[in-house]
Amino acid sequence: MPLAAIFRPAANFASKVALLVVVAVVSIGAAFWWLWPRMDYARHVRAVVAQPVPFSHQHHVAGLGIDCRFCHASVEISSNAGLPPTHTCMTCHSQIWTNAAVLAPVRDSWARQAPITWHRVTDLPDYVYFNHSIHVAKGVGCESCHGQIETMPLTYKAKTLTMGFCLSCHRNPAPHLRPAAAVYDTAWTRGPETPSPMALMQVNHVPDRELTDCSLCHR
Repeated sequence: MPLAAIFRPAANFASKVALLVVVAVVSIGAAFWWLWPRMDYARHVRAVVAQPVPFSHQHHVAGLGIDCRFCHASVEISSNAGLPPTHTCMTCHSQIWTNAAVLAPVRDSWARQAPITWHRVTDLPDYVYFNHSIHVAKGVGCESCHGQIETMPLTYKAKTLTMGFCLSCHRNPAPHLRPAAAVYDTAWTRGPETPSPMALMQVNHVPDRELTDCSLCHR
């Protein structure tokens, strides 16, 4: 008398499907694990950071033509570009929009003599050293790291600012350099009269070596 089969023929098909599902799940999980940290979403690129006052670079820079250094006064002399103290805001807003509800935090800060707590948009890890003044002095425009900030009604992080992003410029800085007069010019474009990238390297005294040394950014 023949023995009864333990598994039906359909079990072969089911086992193959199960194996394919397991392989697919593992593959998708590994791909997600690898891709997630590299996605703009995970790095908060183009994500608007809520601020105590909804400051518009589009209005102040592109609309009114205010120079970056009016608010970021230490950008040429310090590693930190600096944020404007309340009296900088009140230079104008003690005369215009004096009762605007949106500016109530500014007036309150002025009355209490307490600084406004702005939230960082392009924060870097503590183990990374970045110096604004040296980049500005060498002809790197604000746009290189901050993107088209003059078009932003609300400020967001425009670039990834990853190690790879920084190294891509440090390995070949010439195409990213501008004449000194154009560093803060948000409308600047390279034209026929612009010195060549290699000429700007020489004019701005940018070395063509050691820009990828670990100690430059990790101190």
